[in-house]
Formats: sequence, structure tokens, C-alpha cells
Amino acid sequence: MSVTVGVPRETFPGERRVAIVPRQCDALAKLDASVSVERSAGLQAGFPDDQYAAHGARLASRAEVFQAEDVIAQVRALGANPEAGRADLSLFRHGQIVMGFGEPLTAVSECSDLAAAGVSFLAMELVPRITRAQSLDALSSMATISGYAAVLLAAISLPKVFPMLMTAASKVFVLGAGVAGLQAIATARRLGAVVWAYDVRQAVKEQVESVGAKFVALNLEAGASEDNGGYAKAMDQEFYRQQRELLTEVLRDQDVVITTVAVPGKRAPVLITGEMVSVMAPGSVIVDLVAERGGNCELSRAGETIVHNGVTILRPLNLPSVVSYNASQMFASNLTAFLKLMLRDGALNLNLDDEIVRETLVTHGNQIVHPRVRESLGVTT
Repeated sequence: MSVTVGVPRETFPGERRVAIVPRQCDALAKLDASVSVERSAGLQAGFPDDQYAAHGARLASRAEVFQAEDVIAQVRALGANPEAGRADLSLFRHGQIVMGFGEPLTAVSECSDLAAAGVSFLAMELVPRITRAQSLDALSSMATISGYAAVLLAAISLPKVFPMLMTAASKVFVLGAGVAGLQAIATARRLGAVVWAYDVRQAVKEQVESVGAKFVALNLEAGASEDNGGYAKAMDQEFYRQQRELLTEVLRDQDVVITTVAVPGKRAPVLITGEMVSVMAPGSVIVDLVAERGGNCELSRAGETIVHNGVTILRPLNLPSVVSYNASQMFASNLTAFLKLMLRDGALNLNLDDEIVRETLVTHGNQIVHPRVRESLGVTT
């Protein structure tokens, strides 16, 4: 086989996912690509070495994976693994392709390091939100897992049950109706909760209602609330002030609040202040899903659970890793779809005329080539 894909073990603390699962080795073989896997790379996700071997993968050391393969597939490339990932810089070969999450809009110095190493880095966060790229959309895949897991965390922490038993059904309010929010709504409804949701984008009202929630309409002028790529845009501070004022009344009657609002490359907006938390009933729960972006709740602390006036506030880190088996399956499917896009006649083709490749490529030929990352570095030409 003429193209080789290497899968190293993830080294970010607590990361249990793996970039390629055994079943995808078969799909890659049909594309004339072979896979080598660092020993025990999939163990924490539930994929032992013998499963990889049974699907035709070669088991190797970490150094062998980096030295021999054309493509390095990682869940967390350097930018998303800034400390432990630095140890891999010396292992890369000039001209190698690296695929994975890499926080390119904020980890710009790490992007510079990857450029200096001579690799072509494709950041899965930057896959455009277009119909043709749906099968490659790893952010949405991981958001689906996060939305599901957030509801389970809330259900465990709430001193009530979700379905109607001796009292009324629990009330759940979801802030943000993107992929994570919609999955949270659907999961909470299946558990028996009554669910409301709010999103600055009025256009998602139909989606919210289709998964069983009631859409909360606030009397606010949002204007353009998403960018050309389909991602949320940051609003001005006056908008957020008015939004918080109106949301305070909604929060008074909720048992669970799940926040999911993130803006790519920017700090998450504060949607729930300490004062707003104080109006919630003791025993209620907030799950802040955007820990890596600074959080939507002013009082939440990354990776911690705190209690404020009887309200439990959780800000979990890396929820997809908690459900690592299915998260790995979904991520591997996204990567395989991307490789299928680039593999032609047994060779890799970084076709910059293809919008998906062009919008996802961060480094190439010892340069940072992505316009938004170059802008973050102050490079204008």
C-alpha cells in the first residue's frame, strides 16, 4: 500500500480517546492506505492491540509511528496538547501530514512550531460548516457526546429525578442550541424532563422544537449572530447585558441549566453571573460545557464542582474523553472521511482548490498558511 497512516497514543493528561479505531483500518485499506498504531494507543478507549492486528494494522513503537508514516492521526495535536505534545516535535518528518484538533486560533505559537517542523497540519476544528463536509465535522461529533454526557452529570447531581414521580418533572433549560445543546435537549427529554432552550439565533427555533423543547424568545435584536462558516459570532457587551437581565427571570424556575455557548477563537461569553445564580433554587444544578473557552457561568471553575447558595455548578473538562469508546469511533469516522477526500490513486493530494482542505490547512511548506491564524500572529501578507 502506498499511503501510510500512523496513530500514536494520546499523551494529554486524562485523554482516553484514540484517533483511529480498528474498524476504520478496513475502510482505509480500501483506499489503499495502511495503518500503524502505537502499542496500547486504543486501550483506554476500549480497543486493545489484538483488535487492531485483526484488522490489519501494524503495531509499533511511538518513534516508529512518527518516523515511518505519511500521515499522523491524533485526537490532540500539539496546540491541543501544548506540554506533552512538544516532545513529539523532534519526531516529525518534513512533509508529513498531521491531522487532529489543535486549537489553531488560540495556540498560534504551537502552530508556528509545527510550521518550523515542516509538517502540513490540518486542524479538525476548522472544517467548514458546509453540506459536503458534514461527514468530516469532528467538532459536531464531539459536541454530540458532550451534550449527552452533560445531561447525565446533571441528573446525577440533581437531588430530584427527571421524570414525573411524586412531584412534577424536573425542568431543564439549555442555553445554546448548537449540536451540543440539541443533543442535551434530546437526552433530557428522553429522561423525562420538561425542557426549555434559548439561542440568539431565532432560526434554530424549529430545531429546538423538533427535539422536544420549548423555545424561549427574548426581546433582543441579535443582528448577524453567526459567521459565514455557520459558527456563532461574538456579540457586543450591551447585548450580553440585556440578555443576562432577561435570562435571570427564566433561571428562577429551573432545576437544571446547561450552557453550551462558545465562539471559535474567543473567550466564551458570560451568560450567567453570580447574581443570576443567586436567584436559582437551592439544589438546582448548572453544567457549564465550555470550560476550555473560559465558561458561560461567572462562578464556574474549570474541572471543578462548586456549590454557591445551594446551587451546584459543574464545569467538566474534556467530556468526550469520558465516553471515549463512542467518541473515538465518531472521530475516527471523521478522519477517515477526510483521508478519503485527499486520497487519489493511492497518493495523497492536498488540493488547495478544495474548500475543505483549504479552510482546514494551517501549516504547509514551513509556513503558516491559514489567513485567520496568520492574522492572530500579526502577519498581514
